[in-house]
Amino acid sequence: MYQYGDYQQEEKVKNFRVFKLHSFESLSKIHIFILNETAKTGYKFHIIFKYFTFVTTKLHNMKLAKALLLFVFMNAAAQDNFNLIVGTYTNACQSKGIYVYDFNVNTLDYKLKSNTDGVINPSYLTVSADKKFVYSVNEDGKKSTVSAFKYAPATGKLDFLNKTDSKGADPCYIINDDKNVIVANYSGGSVAVFEKKADGSLSDAKQVVQHSGSGPNKSRQESAHVHMVHFSPDNKYVFVNDLGLDKVFMYTYNPAGGAKTLVLKGSVDVKPSSGPRHLVFNPNGIFVYLLHELDGTLTTFSYENETLTKVDEASVAPAIFGGKNGAADIHFSKDGKYLYATNRLDGNSISTFRVHTNGKINLIQQISTQGVGPRNFTIDPNDNYVLVANQNSNNIVIFKRDKSTGLLTDTGKKVELCQPVCLVFTPNK
Repeated sequence: MYQYGDYQQEEKVKNFRVFKLHSFESLSKIHIFILNETAKTGYKFHIIFKYFTFVTTKLHNMKLAKALLLFVFMNAAAQDNFNLIVGTYTNACQSKGIYVYDFNVNTLDYKLKSNTDGVINPSYLTVSADKKFVYSVNEDGKKSTVSAFKYAPATGKLDFLNKTDSKGADPCYIINDDKNVIVANYSGGSVAVFEKKADGSLSDAKQVVQHSGSGPNKSRQESAHVHMVHFSPDNKYVFVNDLGLDKVFMYTYNPAGGAKTLVLKGSVDVKPSSGPRHLVFNPNGIFVYLLHELDGTLTTFSYENETLTKVDEASVAPAIFGGKNGAADIHFSKDGKYLYATNRLDGNSISTFRVHTNGKINLIQQISTQGVGPRNFTIDPNDNYVLVANQNSNNIVIFKRDKSTGLLTDTGKKVELCQPVCLVFTPNK
């Protein structure tokens, strides 16, 4: 096996040498290799793009090699349209559940491709790695469920497969890998693990981990409130944020472990009454950034030897602020240089932080989300735009992102939609 820049030779079959391209920018790094290698060998190359664009040809000479490279660049540049999948609440206004839009990440034009009908409160969703299935929570109190859908990216169609009891009230977060779907039940204070069947549908819960206890804030921390489940970068662990207990739990993850898929390894106590909500690893996996809903705190931890150690602390609350915080979501830019976080209730803002190599951060911008109740947000696949789901003002607002400074500016463009909560981009093929 050979490595050339961002290309990796995966196998050699007959006269084919197969390489996988991890980023469009890496074409410039390997073009000399292709020209030289094809000129002397005449090998056939199959170039596989991240977003599933395929080019196969036999290279006989330098002229043809140059022509192929030009074609490859044109194909890379043509990857403008993606699917934007949106999970919503259906109990506050007229929403049919999950919506799939064809979205152009250059022009910001969009059109509806497909939507579900009659799906209850699919407020958070996750897409399988092969893009064949979508899984959603269905927040419905003690009647809450988890749903599985077959997904066709080309048409955006979602075909319902099955649903099963979430084993806890009001699930609010969901993740998946090849084997399992894992759900955070907020009101139920539990984590539930469901096995994937061969057709993508879900089994009944094979494990339920119940948290217990309370926190100092009597109105919000009267009991355990699991708010997020998150795989570690190597998938060896599942991190669980409990807003009600002011704790982050770390579970060893055994995908085929049945009733012991998750085994408690330990936990970290955070600031009392802070209410840990969402966390994110930086791209190289050595720092963790934890956003606290109740006080707007943003805590940095180093992640070394499978241990979290506090490094720094900041805030997403305005400097002069007497109102209520509702910190919600947090994401990195692809280069790891900038971190973004939303704040709801009296804030309705998105904050931009500059991230330093030692893990520490400093606030460089805080602007209105141009809406009310910003929940989940996402950065487009090209890292040029930030889309914020303003749940209570029923819109998705689009901000231009400056890659060099990290700063955001409102484009004036938005998607009007009832109670948007969760935003996920996928390829459209």
